[in-house]
Amino acid sequence: MAQIPILSGIYGKGVDVHRSVPVNMIPVAEPGDGSGTGISKGYLRLTAGLRTIAKVTGVDRGAYVWLGSQYRVRGATLLRLDGNTITSIGDVGSDGKPVTFAEGFGRIAIASAGKLYYYDGSALTQMTDADLGTALSVAWSDGYYLTTDGTSIVATDLNDPASIDPLKYGSSEADPDPVQAILALRGEVYALNRYTIEKFINAGTTGFPFQRSRGSQIPKGCVGSKAFTPFVETFAFCGSARNETAAIHLAGAGQAIRISPRVMDDALAALTDEQLALVELEALNSAGLYQLLVHLPTETWVYHWTASQLLDLPVWSRLAGGAMLDEAYPGRHFVLSDGQWWCGGVDTIGVVDDKHASFFGKPLAYQFDTPLIYNGGNGAITNEAELVTIGARGADASQVAMSYTGDGLTWSQERFKQVGGGAKRTVWRRLGRMANWRGYRFRGVAKAPLAFSRLEVDLEPLV
Repeated sequence: MAQIPILSGIYGKGVDVHRSVPVNMIPVAEPGDGSGTGISKGYLRLTAGLRTIAKVTGVDRGAYVWLGSQYRVRGATLLRLDGNTITSIGDVGSDGKPVTFAEGFGRIAIASAGKLYYYDGSALTQMTDADLGTALSVAWSDGYYLTTDGTSIVATDLNDPASIDPLKYGSSEADPDPVQAILALRGEVYALNRYTIEKFINAGTTGFPFQRSRGSQIPKGCVGSKAFTPFVETFAFCGSARNETAAIHLAGAGQAIRISPRVMDDALAALTDEQLALVELEALNSAGLYQLLVHLPTETWVYHWTASQLLDLPVWSRLAGGAMLDEAYPGRHFVLSDGQWWCGGVDTIGVVDDKHASFFGKPLAYQFDTPLIYNGGNGAITNEAELVTIGARGADASQVAMSYTGDGLTWSQERFKQVGGGAKRTVWRRLGRMANWRGYRFRGVAKAPLAFSRLEVDLEPLV
């Protein structure tokens, strides 16, 4: 029996072959110290479902946890969630785009629809100083709230967050590209421009208090105001240099480390500048699994940092909605509150639930491919293939469909087998002759949590 890995696969497109990533399945790598399952180097488990907590109106535009309460902007309304209790705080305006939050001493700031708002736990106020300009993004560092209007970096007064001195404007001048957002991380401030990223440190000067660190400039920039997020002691961003297509990078010391696969870069290259500006990144650290979510307009990609470190290669998957995986993943703006991961949907607020096999009540489908089997051009007869399961122990049985390809472009008729509900083995027999090479595809709609560890294929070589 030949063991075929299932953490990623291959498919054809024209004269090229592309890497295929699992959809709605989480690649989990096993450590090499002998403490793993012993079945394989890794396995795929169904992604966690999304369970509805409340029906709400308005587009979900961002969330933040402050002083034990969750704050979420829906449409133009700032909401506070204490458990399942939802309270409307006030109006922060809406342009349909995501908001940014920043936490300072005794208050949080919200940059929404080009304006800046403060909430101190009792009153929601708008920053009215005319010197503010348009607030595209907000961050907090060393007692200052920092915003940008796309050209300048604006710092509030150290003793009065409601006041701005126009003589204390800063600028990011290494390149005349617009400033997309401001990020504060590890006591440092980053101006994320369209084609460059510059780092500033607090120098305590009498004018603009932050001074540019010239040797720390990253020669790539960020495509939008939410196309970045803090991630594994640094930050990740979607962007490029001039005359380059966008990719996903991790920020290093004066460099950008590309982590996106080519197939994802192709998806980013197909977007217009307006669509690229809507790309959102967010990080999710749950039970030791560090995940980076990249929301494109019609699909969501996930970078699995933990598995990537164990396997020493970038490990990715995709999230998609609908029984045919042709809809956008509905979850947005994840925050950890009351021991649960909360998120917003189109008309819902819900929680992540790994015992719930649906997305807000809609089907949770999955799909994954395998690498190619090749017998030196001699071909082989495939007697049987077994998909080894380590999950699906619930009472609900579902069907998993298997198909195979000999060219990466066309696929055989699907054959269905039961998985879960007490099914002991998931085996397909008499799979015919493999002329040159072969790849397999599996897909289904889950009724209960399940996982797959490996594919075993019984091949009879042809000499």
